[in-house]
Amino acid sequence: EKSFALCSSQKSVMSSSVVKQAQTAEEHLPPLPLVFVVVICSGFLFMFAIRDFMMTGRNIFGDWDEPLLMFTKSTDWFDDSKGWKSTQGGFSAISKVTTDQNNMGGFFVRKMAGATVAGVQLQKMVPLLFHQTGAQFGLGHFRPILVSGAVANLASIAFLAMSLEDLSAAGAMELPLLWMTALALESIALLYYAIYTGKKLGPAVAMKDGKTPSSYVSGIVSRTIMLVTGAMTVFAGRDLFFPGTILSIVPRDDIYLEWTNALRHSPPDGSPEALEHGLEAPLFVGDKFVSQYMALHLLLLCFFKFVSAVGIRYRSDGRGEVQAKMLWTAQFVGNAMVLFLFRLFASAADTASLDLRWHLMALAYETFVLGLYGFF
Repeated sequence: EKSFALCSSQKSVMSSSVVKQAQTAEEHLPPLPLVFVVVICSGFLFMFAIRDFMMTGRNIFGDWDEPLLMFTKSTDWFDDSKGWKSTQGGFSAISKVTTDQNNMGGFFVRKMAGATVAGVQLQKMVPLLFHQTGAQFGLGHFRPILVSGAVANLASIAFLAMSLEDLSAAGAMELPLLWMTALALESIALLYYAIYTGKKLGPAVAMKDGKTPSSYVSGIVSRTIMLVTGAMTVFAGRDLFFPGTILSIVPRDDIYLEWTNALRHSPPDGSPEALEHGLEAPLFVGDKFVSQYMALHLLLLCFFKFVSAVGIRYRSDGRGEVQAKMLWTAQFVGNAMVLFLFRLFASAADTASLDLRWHLMALAYETFVLGLYGFF
């Protein structure tokens, strides 16, 4: 009888510990349905973004992919005639000199589109796949990621929807429609879990020196993002909403617009470029699409950084630090991809009288700060 009572007590202890572990996992970890939806939907777009970033012009989705590549003229830099020795739209295809024939400015825009789209998808995937120390889904630590991810998805859907007429005319509508479907399904999942996750605060923690519940998580990160990303927002906003508009207060802005072909697809009214390129501008509608697509996702990256810099506060339970670090780690990777491209194209831009050294220094400093505070 004693042995039977001992065994039953051990079983009850084991069962209670298993229940506690299950409850702890459910409270801390993101739900598996949410993880699966985000990985499948964002991962689908991430696949095409990495293609544009690393192998511009390669067809990876058959008959649905080819019309879009032709519409955006991404195949201009893809050459596999020499087998494995070919550049195939990779980084080795980047020339140190810009010419009318190699169109390095257009190549830069297409690779930047891949980097920025990949960065936006990483903002949603990285926090869910790589669990931040101290993050608890049940306490709403993931809510900023869920809400901002849904907002980013809806912005992408809206842009693609407004571009459907041009895409349809080029016979390249099928793949963007598939992207819109994936983003819509993911948005539903993100908003559902954002609404129905817990909103209670955790136990209060001791405030760090000079911190209050309404303080920014890091003053250094906030100031860096406001300066660097603030300037980036101005240029990305111009390229999205007012393509081809020259900002006279910015040195050599006209050179940048000429290098990236903005003055060809969107020449300002009454300008010498409009007289020279106005009639042929409709032929560059694909260039305009990919340029605005890149600008949109660069703006969305800026949006995520502003959320982490000024939208998240420390709070009495210290959740703000956990929430910000989840965003900063993903932002570090996205920034690093953009910085890498700026460095690779610096020589080509210099031959077009466009100096990217200041851009490189600012991006490098912001990337360093994001990595320092995101991982340590």
